[in-house]
Parts: sequence; C-alpha cells; structure tokens
Amino acid sequence: MKFKENGRNSSDPFVIKSGNIKKGGIQSSYRLGWTEDSFIMNQSGRETVGRTFDFSKLRKLALILFVFFLIIIMRSAWLQIVKGEYYYKMAEGNRIRIERIEAKRGIVYDRNLKPLVRNQANFLLYFIPADLPKDTNNLDIIIKRVSEILGEIRIKGDDLDKIKNGPKSKEEVEQYIKNLLSKIKPGSAKSFEPLFIDDNIEYEKALLLHLEATGWKGVVLSNKVRREYLLSAQSLSHVIGYTGKISEKELDKVGDEYIAIDYIGKIGIENFWENELKGINGKKQIEVDAMGKEKKIISKSESQDGNNLVLTLDVELQNKIEEVTQKTLDKHNLSKASVIAMDPENGEILAMVNLPGYDNNLFAKGISREEYSKLINDPNRPLFNKAVSGEFPSGSTIKPIMSAAALEEGIINESTAFLSSGGIRINQWFFPDWKAGGHGMTNVKKAIAESVNTFFYIIGGGLDNFQGLGVDRIIRYGKLFGLGQQTGIDLPGEAKGFLPTKDWKESVKGEKWYIGDTYHLAIGQGDLITTPLQVAQFTAYFANGGKIFQPHLVKKILSGDEVEVKNIEPNIVRENIVKKSNLEIVRDGMRQTVIAGSARSLQTVPVAVAGKTGTAQWSSKKNPHAWFTGFAPYNDPKIVLTVLIEEGKEGSTVAVPVAQEVLSWYFSDRSKASSTSSVPKI
Repeated sequence: MKFKENGRNSSDPFVIKSGNIKKGGIQSSYRLGWTEDSFIMNQSGRETVGRTFDFSKLRKLALILFVFFLIIIMRSAWLQIVKGEYYYKMAEGNRIRIERIEAKRGIVYDRNLKPLVRNQANFLLYFIPADLPKDTNNLDIIIKRVSEILGEIRIKGDDLDKIKNGPKSKEEVEQYIKNLLSKIKPGSAKSFEPLFIDDNIEYEKALLLHLEATGWKGVVLSNKVRREYLLSAQSLSHVIGYTGKISEKELDKVGDEYIAIDYIGKIGIENFWENELKGINGKKQIEVDAMGKEKKIISKSESQDGNNLVLTLDVELQNKIEEVTQKTLDKHNLSKASVIAMDPENGEILAMVNLPGYDNNLFAKGISREEYSKLINDPNRPLFNKAVSGEFPSGSTIKPIMSAAALEEGIINESTAFLSSGGIRINQWFFPDWKAGGHGMTNVKKAIAESVNTFFYIIGGGLDNFQGLGVDRIIRYGKLFGLGQQTGIDLPGEAKGFLPTKDWKESVKGEKWYIGDTYHLAIGQGDLITTPLQVAQFTAYFANGGKIFQPHLVKKILSGDEVEVKNIEPNIVRENIVKKSNLEIVRDGMRQTVIAGSARSLQTVPVAVAGKTGTAQWSSKKNPHAWFTGFAPYNDPKIVLTVLIEEGKEGSTVAVPVAQEVLSWYFSDRSKASSTSSVPKI
C-alpha cells in the first residue's frame, strides 16, 4: 500500500524516505510508501518498524486452549477408562471371541433309578448380528435362503401366547428374522451376542444350512442338547415339567449365567430344581477369521455337568393310579381327577396324578400352533397341575380336623353324643344331614365313620345351650393342620387354599358372619377351599401319629458321575397338635369308616385301611366333587392315598373304588411282583 509523505512530520517513526540502506553488509534499496519494504531494526542500533502486541489477550487464549485440552482429556478418560472394556471387547470381538462349553443337564430318576429324561442331540441356528454382512443386498440374500430352508419356525419360550401368529411360510419366516434383527442396534454389545433363530431343525435342513453357512458371515449352525422325556404316564408331565428356550424376561431375571440361545426349566421339577440340573458352563477363548468362524483355540476351561435328581416318585405306582383313575373316569363319563400317594413317615410323594395329562415332549421340541391351541382351548385344562395348584371345597374330608379340635378343646369327649334326626333348623334356615331321617344318636367315632353333618354342625357352631368351637377356633386349628397356606412342596405354582374369616366376609362381601357360615365351615363347605395336596398332608398327620411333614419330590441329589451330593432329609413342619389320646380317637373313627361306615368296600384290601369320604358341593348346576382320603396299613401306615374325582357326585361310590383297586394292587399284586424283582431301591 502506498502513502504520501506530504502532511506527515518527518520525525514520525513511520515516515521513511526513499534511499539505500546497508543490511548485513549488503546494500538494499526500498521504495517509499511500500509497506512490503518496511522492516524493524534491532536494538543494536538498527532501525525497526512494527506495531505493539496486547499481551493481556494471551491469558484468554491460554484459558480457551486449557478448556479445549481438558475436554479432550476427559473424553479420552471416558473412552479408555469408563468404556474401555466395552470398546476393547468390541474391537477384540472382531478377532478373539469367548465361547461357552455347555454343561450337560442333569438326569432325573424315579426312586428305583429308572430314568425319566435323557439329553438328545439338537441342531440350533443362530446369528451373530455384528458379523452379518453390512451390505443390505448380501444380508437379504442370506435371510431369504435361510427362510427357504427352514420353511417354518415354531415359537418357543414365553412367546407361546403368540403361537397363532407364528411364522408358517418362508415369507413369514423371512419377515420374522428381519424383525428380530431390526431390534438390535448396530455396534452395540448385544450385536455380538447370539440371536436365536430356530432349533430342533430336521437333519436334512440342518445339512443344507451347514453346507451353505460356511460361506455366510454371522450365521452359525450349532449342536445343542434338548430334553427328551421317557414318561410311561402322561400325568408325570405335570411333575417333571419341561425345558424351553429362555425368554427375554427370564434372561433379564437370571443375568449373566444364561444367553439368548439357552434352554431353561419352565415348570415342574425342571423349573424348581434348575440350579441343580443346569450345571456350570465352561468356556474357550478362540481366534476367529473375517467370517467370524473359529480358527484356533487360545485357552479352554472345562464345563461341570449338572447334578442328577433321584425323585421320591414310584413310577410303577404312578402308572397304576393313572390307569385305574382313567378307567373310573371313562366308566362315569367324567374327565378330571387328582390322586396323590404319600409316605406318611417322611412326606415323600410316591405318586401325583392329574387327569387329563399332556405330553411334555411337545413343548421340549417346540409345539405347533395346532397342538398348542388344542391344549389351551381344552375346557378340562390338561396343562394345569390340579393336585398342587387346584383349589376345591374339602367337603367332609375336613371332619377329622374338626373332631380333633373339639376333643382337644374339651368341647366333647369320646362318649359325647347328639341326636341326628335329619338336620338342624335355625329360624327359616335348614341345615340337612345327607341321610334322610338322620343317623340317630351319634358320638365322634360314628360321626366320622358315617359323616354325620348334624354332629359337626353342633361341635362347630353350637346349638341351644351347647357351646361349639366357633369360627375363630376352627380357623386356628385349620391353620395348625396346614389349611390356608402352602405346604412348601418343591414345585412352582402351589396354591394356598383359603380359610374364610369374619373380617374377610365383612370387608369383601359386605355381610356379617352368621351361624350358618360356621356350620358350613365345620363340614368343609361354604368359602373354605383346599388343595388335594393339603388334604393328603393333614391325613398323614393322623396316619403317622402326630407329625405334619413338608411334602417333597426329590429324595437324593447325585453328581454327574452318580456320587451322592445330598440326601433330602424329612422336614417336620409341626407336631403334637393334639394329645395322643385324642388323636387315637380320631384314628379309630377313620378306621370305623371302613369297617361300618361310608367306605366299607375297602374291607377287600389285603391290609387294614382307615380313611374319610367326602362329597363337596361347589355349584348349584353341576354335580359335587367326590373325595376319599385314607391310609394303610392301619397299625403301621406306609401310604396315604387322597383321591379327588371332579363332579363325581359321591365319594363313597366313585372315589373309594379308585382307592380300593390301587391299594389292593399295592399290597398284593405289586408286592408279589416286587418279591421276584431285582430292581435296586433308593
């Protein structure tokens, strides 16, 4: 830029005349007014030209630079320290992977070491989303081909409620897989986890997938073990349960011990004893190639097989009970029943039969929509374990408890008798006996044997000047004998039953408690409900002489190589609820039921039997439930047998014959066969 000298003071340091100067011994020329030719001389006498610098701005610049570098340092710390392991795994996942070595699931045996389940080879297909082709066209080709080979997918796990919408064609399978992949964020930790596609794949399909998957990135065909159930009785399905693919809810609950392609116990023994059965997985560190396929093993730790379970169940007895009960149902055109056999000396469940039953192999292999719809739409509810989870009015099976309570409270003694003339009338209400005209003079033993309602109305709610137990004491003794609470059996989904109280009726029904409510409660009717298992449990108390045992299904735990790990000891929940003398009076009344009462057909059993029949009203439009509960032999009980035939009308005519045939076989025909058998006992 040029400027003029005119008007400027010649002493102005920025005014320079044209001329020559020497610089470093070299003569240089410059042009007046051209800033390009200006320069600053140093302090040694050379002339300088320039401008001053504002050093106060340096602090601001330094602050900005400090903040900038602080942000960089903090971000680096976040990525390397806080998220370092995450990104390290993502990076290493492209080269080094950790794969599990799956432990073998434990075997389940009956008490005689008969296997009830085995592990079966199974082809399973899954994707590793992070390894799948990033190119959409290539990915679509893989999905399309996989869909063509599979043809259909059976929905598993907790998706059973969606079975009707399960993919049934290659087009539906293709869309199903795309929907699964769309839920996984690219680059996330979940994208490196296995994404379950299908299992139980037929051999021919598995062979095709194996041949083609070698050229597909992120597609893995694996061998995985599934359960096969060796059940001679379908009723065992309710007890053993089944395994299935783990659901998202279950995966969130159990944490790091499982991955998305794992199987887990869904119901029954398989569910309750999952931790013992599943074992401990091993792992191997492998190097993979660009296709995500294994190249070599870097390190390896072996798995530990799951423990084996020896159940208390006697499968031979289970089969016999199912056979006899089904025959009875067919004879009377009925469909639903529950029968429990228990060892009264330790609470071991010898048999647990629910009819109708189902085949748990359907669920283990993956159930079809047609099969599942048939099961869930069956009004008889074949999937429901009624023995443990079903709740029914107890009917007269509760009368031994009422008798024991009245004796213990001193309300009656062995000789106390009341006249049964057909029922009791209270104002406009009539509470009948089951026998027209009544049973005549009745003491406690006769009341149990003939199931005399009038006797229990009086000892339960009182009459005129006679003071009965009253609702509060009935509830107290009911709880002592295990009513209204879980027994603690080693099965999931156990029901509590229900004991109604005054407060409950007032708060829920908005009604006061009447004397009729106490009468109904005393004979096992009204709002009282129990499970068949609870009835078997309190029957065992009268059989064994005064102990309430916790029922259980597992007898021993064995290691994978059959070494005993643990013996399940009997657990006494409560004992000596009533005095021995009062207990013996009730026991004698239960024996009189067979000798002269409502279960006289049991006299044909080779050993002495004691018990109690029951007929439980539950609907004004449908027939009552038929009950029998008892034990044998009378003087040295080995078995408690509780039978419930739903809508069976009379316990004495429908439930008792089941008990008669089963007990006759158990103490005669079965005993003869066992004497020539060499089957080991546990």
